[in-house]
Parts: sequence; C-alpha cells; structure tokens
Amino acid sequence: MMRVIRSPVAAVRRWLRSVRPEASHLRADIVAGLPGAISSVPDGMAAAVLAGVNPVQGLYASFAGPIVGGLSSNTRMMVITTTSAAALAAGSALQNVAPAQRPEAVPLLVILVGVVLVAAGIIRLGRYTRFVSYSVMIGFLTGISVNIVCGQIADLTGAKAHGAFPLAKAVSVLVHPDRIELASLLAGLSALAILVVLARTRLAVVSALIALLIPTLVVVLAGAQSVARVGDQGDIPRGIPLPHLPDFRLLSFSLVTGALAIAAIVLVQGAGVAEAAPNPADAQPNPNQDIIAQGAGNIAAGFFRGIAVGGSVGQTALNVTVGGRTRWAAIWSGIWMLVILAIFSGLVAKIAVPTLGAILIFAAIGSLRLGEVATILRTGHTSQVVVIATFGVTLFLPVAAAVGIGVALSLLLQLNQEAMDLAVVELIPRDDGRFEERPAPPALTSNHVTVLDVYGSLLYAGARTLQAHLPDPGDARSPVVVLRLRRRTSLGATFVKVVADYADRLADSGGRLYLSGLEPGLVERLRRTGHVDGPVRAFEATPVVGESTQAAYLDAEAWLVKTHGG
Repeated sequence: MMRVIRSPVAAVRRWLRSVRPEASHLRADIVAGLPGAISSVPDGMAAAVLAGVNPVQGLYASFAGPIVGGLSSNTRMMVITTTSAAALAAGSALQNVAPAQRPEAVPLLVILVGVVLVAAGIIRLGRYTRFVSYSVMIGFLTGISVNIVCGQIADLTGAKAHGAFPLAKAVSVLVHPDRIELASLLAGLSALAILVVLARTRLAVVSALIALLIPTLVVVLAGAQSVARVGDQGDIPRGIPLPHLPDFRLLSFSLVTGALAIAAIVLVQGAGVAEAAPNPADAQPNPNQDIIAQGAGNIAAGFFRGIAVGGSVGQTALNVTVGGRTRWAAIWSGIWMLVILAIFSGLVAKIAVPTLGAILIFAAIGSLRLGEVATILRTGHTSQVVVIATFGVTLFLPVAAAVGIGVALSLLLQLNQEAMDLAVVELIPRDDGRFEERPAPPALTSNHVTVLDVYGSLLYAGARTLQAHLPDPGDARSPVVVLRLRRRTSLGATFVKVVADYADRLADSGGRLYLSGLEPGLVERLRRTGHVDGPVRAFEATPVVGESTQAAYLDAEAWLVKTHGG
C-alpha cells in the first residue's frame, strides 16, 4: 500500500481553511473574546506573581498563548493561556535563579516547555496521558491548590514569610501574627469578600477584575504606602512588547527539569480541557495537535517574554459560557489583551499586591475537588495510599520532583494493576461442543485434559502472576493442560520462561502443555525460542472462536488414548 505524501503547500492550504473566520460567527466571537481578555488581566498577573516574576509577563502570555494556540489547536474552544499549576511549577523551576535574572530566565524556560510539547505532539505522546492514574492526578492537583493558598498568605497579609516550601511559609506567618501588616490584610480580605459576594451573580465573569480595582483604588486614595504595589517588584514596561530572544547563557539543569515538569502538567491539563469542551460530533479529535498547539503557544509566549501557558479549564469554560462559537473567540481574547496592554499597561504598577494574593487563594480554593478526593479515599487501600502520597510529595518537594514521582507512581500502578488483575479459569467441554467456565482447580488430575483460559496481561509481572495461578501437577500422572491465549498480540521473555518451566514440570509427570488461539506471528516467535514442538504444542487461532482450543483438546485426548490407552 502506497503512502500518500502531502506537500507542504497542501498542508498550509488545509490549515488556512481550518482557521478561516466564519462570517456568521464573527460578531459573536469578537464579543466573546472581550470578557476573556478582561478576566485574563487579574488571572495573568496573579499567575506571574505565583511564578515569582514581573506581573506584566503574565499579561504578555495572555495575548501570545490565545492567539498562537487558537490558530493551531484542534479543540476549537480551547483557550491556551496562563494556568496556576504551570505558574507554580515555573516558580519552582526558577528558585535556583537569582531574582535579578528571572525576567530573562522565564522566556528561556517557557521556550523549552514549548519545544518539549511540540516534540511530544509530533511523536504522538497524547495517547499516553491515559496512563496517568486518576488518583495521582487528583492528589497532585489538590497539592498544587493547597500550595497556592499557603504561598499567598504572605502577600495577602503583607507579612514577611520564611520557609523552604509554601506550607512552611504559611505557618511562619500564622505563628508570628505580629508581622501582619493591617492595611495589606484589609485590602486582601476586601478583595476576597468581593470575589465571594460576586461569585453567584451576573458579575462573576468580571469579579476578579472588580476585586483587583476597588481595593487598589481605596489603597491609592487612602495613601496607604505600607501596602505593596506591583510596581515595587520591578519596572512595568508600557505598551505592547516586541519579540525578544532569550539569554541562552542562563540554561541550566534545573531549567530543563522544570520545563519537563511544566510540559507534563500542561499535557495532562490540556487533555482534560479537550474532554470538557469537545468539538462537534462530526469533527475528529486530535489530542496530539492540541499538544503541538500548546507548545506553539509557549514558544510564542517565550519570545514575547511571557510565562508558561496551557489549556485553561476556567478560561475555556468562560469562552463557551459567553457565547464563543469558533476558535476565533480565543484568538480575539488575545487581540483584546493587546488593546488593553496598549492603553492600560501603565496602570499595572499601581495594583495592590494583596488583591492578587486574594485572587489566587480564591481560585485555588475553588479548584479543590474534595468530593473526588473523598470518592478516591473510599475506593480502596491502593487508591488511598496513592492520592495521599502524591498530595504529600507535592506539598513538601519541588514541583519537578513531585511530577516525576507522580509519573513514576502512575507507571508502577499500571504495571501492578496489570500483574494483579489476572484470573485463570477452567473451561469444561460440553456435549454441544461449547465450553463451560469454572474456577481453575488448584491441582491437576491424572490422565485428564484440563483446559484453562487467562484474563489479564501476561507481560512482565503478569506472567509471574500466571505462574502462581497455574494448577500444580503434583503427583498426577500424565496430566495435560490446554492454555487458551486468543487475541494475545505479544508474549514477553518472562512468559516464555514461565511456560517452558511449566511444560517441563508436566513432561516430568508424563504430560503435555498445549497453547491454543495463538496469532501466527506469535507461533513463529515461540518456535524460534525452541519451546514449541518440543515440550509445548501450539495451535493457531482461526476466525471461529473456540475452534483452535477444541482442536487442541481433541488432539490432547487422542494423545492420552494413544499413549495410555484411555
């Protein structure tokens, strides 16, 4: 079969057709983009504070991500912009970078994230997101939310905090209440009150912006100089930023590992966004294209000195709620952000820092999935250990380490589940030619054919689990076993060793082992090991279910009659 090779020109034409604005939806998308841009002002600045960099860098990401990501994503309503989890991971990755160098290190970190994501999409890693255990994901996201709350206690109260991780910093503030600055605390609490009151009203879409502006206005009018302002954290450039090459001399191991951690977070979160806002039923999903789009959004954000971006659950939900129709709703939110930057960027320096802390705390508390945690805790001991362990490492270790442990834990869970979720049953031949399923016997019977079927994975530890479940030949004479393996696409070296050892034990008792339902390719591979047609007989699968097992059973019966006369 010839492989069709599409020319780059054809690919560009196909992309242009997919992103062409639809005239019937243009007005709705332009209008829907404005609330998205307005809500991205406090969200983007708060995310940058969380990353430990200039808040305006969050605004830069909030135009670059939606525009470039919107032009390249497969999920049409996905908004690729700043997220708290990615920002917290970025802050963790930048801990070893001197504060004066962080504004220059961020673009390099974000571009690395983009390169990793684009590469992941090209080599089709999207399908592997399903291997991340749900318990691991919930434990990690819950830990992220608690870290955000703990990390913002100092900004909310204006207190100096000390500690190696967010929980320690929060405790240091709470045990030294004398450090709390009253005006800052009042500004932060008033912002929180506004967020709570407006959460269930029609103003919920702009509640974060109102919570940002009103307390800040009061602080400015009252002349409360003790309240920290955004401008205190560094110069706020005015207007729209120009593309900027990162300083590659700042490349370090911690930046690379941090980029990998952020990419893993973005990859998993993006998959969740795609599931929450799917394309119309006639559109084919393409998770790898969404990964590439998030990578492209990060590369663009990096070149414009923005922080990391990814598929945002909140912004995507807002995009749908306010009437977005196509991918251009997200793109227009980025364009509107450019307008906001051009006109209002000079006002960013006056914003009170406690209001940003309040926004982050409110969002983090809102993202806690306590009901899902409770469900997981009721599921069983394994799920309890996993969710608690992941939550714990996220609280006390850097985000990169927590992500690595979470991924490793997911893989171990997958392998353990495949190994333990295995059952061996006996198939009893019936008079009508079919088989009846019963529990496998613990021991074999002399001069008798036992037909076994296996449910579960036979790779790696699964083969050892099978070994423990196979009936013991014991003192039986001439026991014969038919092991049904229909639809097995691969059998590893461990399985071959287990089967060979079991066949030898049967042979020592004067018996035989048959394998039925094997794919032709597997039969050939087993023959190359030297075990087939020696101690093991193999019967290839046929289109008729049970036919090869029936043939193996009849052959075994005939062999018993021929060898022992009954």
